[in-house]
Amino acid sequence: MVTMAVTENKIRPRCVKPALHRQQPLAAALSACIALFASPAAALDWQFEPSLGGTATYTDNANQSNANPEDALIFTVRPGFSLRSEGSRRIQASLNYGLTGVARYGEDQSTDLNHNLGALGKAELIENFLFVDGTASVSQELISLTGSPADANTNDSNRATVGTYSISPYIRKRLGTFANAQARYTSSGAIFENDVASNSNVNAFSAGLTNGTGFNNLSWGLNYSLRKANNSDTADTTFESVSASAGYALTRKFRVFGTVGQDWNDYLSTSGTDGSSWSVGGGWSPTRRTSVDASFGERYFGNTYSLSANHRTRISRWTASYSENVSDISQQLLEASSRVFWVCDGTLREPPDGTQPQEACSTAWVGPISAGQLATDYISLGLSISDLVAANLPGFGLAGGVYVIKSFTAGVSWDIRRLGFGLSARDTKRIYQELGGAQDRVQALTGSVNYRVSPRTNAYSSLSLTRTNVDALLTGGAAREDDLLSLNLGLSHRFAEKLNGALTLRHTQRDSNDANSDYDENSLTASVNKRF
Repeated sequence: MVTMAVTENKIRPRCVKPALHRQQPLAAALSACIALFASPAAALDWQFEPSLGGTATYTDNANQSNANPEDALIFTVRPGFSLRSEGSRRIQASLNYGLTGVARYGEDQSTDLNHNLGALGKAELIENFLFVDGTASVSQELISLTGSPADANTNDSNRATVGTYSISPYIRKRLGTFANAQARYTSSGAIFENDVASNSNVNAFSAGLTNGTGFNNLSWGLNYSLRKANNSDTADTTFESVSASAGYALTRKFRVFGTVGQDWNDYLSTSGTDGSSWSVGGGWSPTRRTSVDASFGERYFGNTYSLSANHRTRISRWTASYSENVSDISQQLLEASSRVFWVCDGTLREPPDGTQPQEACSTAWVGPISAGQLATDYISLGLSISDLVAANLPGFGLAGGVYVIKSFTAGVSWDIRRLGFGLSARDTKRIYQELGGAQDRVQALTGSVNYRVSPRTNAYSSLSLTRTNVDALLTGGAAREDDLLSLNLGLSHRFAEKLNGALTLRHTQRDSNDANSDYDENSLTASVNKRF
């Protein structure tokens, strides 16, 4: 009965602005996913948990402008619920929804309603053969890197509601000990409020064959993919590629690998869109807690590099990654919407399988939480902006067209009894193919300190510096360079098992080569969240 209620009430993001919901695929995909997951409902237990949250924020610069700063008092109320499946190995589903009502009091009084949704599911329809994955999300995303960086509750002038959906049936078959085969079809898309970016409907197919258990030191794979996107306001795009890979374990700790392939693409670009590719690399895993993979190669858009490094000790975690690929905004949002997080004791975790981490937790893990919900509610969860930077979650701007995206992230954290320290770095560059290599770039460095005052109380702080560079071709005027400094001091407390509160003081300062974009802001936010 709970499932029926969810599917009948179709989510309408920002209902006061109807541009987003002229199309219905988001709700349709969500309904289809729920129906698939609920079909063997007799074998499932559904965990339904309603919640109610609220915040009160005072800011001395609600519009992030030094020319006309405005004091404001902002109240939000957020009823919501989470629904997740339990008791079945073959079906895993979770849905988180919240409706945020915002009331702003000051020189510019206004009210607003924001919807936030994160739904993910996996089902094994025919054992060891037929599967289906589904995602749906609604969130408020940053429109422009040069506008206000504030969240939608504080200032929605530079935020737009975005909906994404994806449903993907696939088959997977083991061919004895020789190989494993998989073929997948995906229907997905992104819908943007008020046409701030081009709505897209995407159809994709991929197939692959990888080595089976009969190969010990040798690994190999053959892959094919085709992705076609129909865009409402821009030219349609096609991405097609084929590749072959092979690897060999030289020792128990060291292996080498390489790939060769070909791309056949069709999108607007001032340079080539297809060509051959190759890469070679190596992997080193001296212990279970340490692994490093690195490669270099070439694709039609230039030289390419990749890195993935992880190291863990009893009190610390070290990570670093670098990747390069061709993408667009709908694909970038879809990748973010499929991520799942959990929070406990002021720490953020992203398990690779999306399930609750097995680590010790003095209270109880809160989750699963979607990327969109986390970006909205991180304060009430006892987190800071540094946690979002470390997870590579801050807004990246709703850019149009196809771009080569180069992304580097690195982080280290220590937990020493009651103290936790963190340092993270991020560098993301997008090179736009239609605009002759025009690019935007976001670099961020963040440090944080957390202290567990008591089993129920955490004190946290963070200091971050973010530099944004946007070329003149993207701004429509002069090139922009902004430095954003953010200092956060806060205290979170668990009043009862399912009642949490937080108090956060924030100072933000932006220095820009555009004098009209400089500003200083101080804010104080009190939040409370109750789960039932």
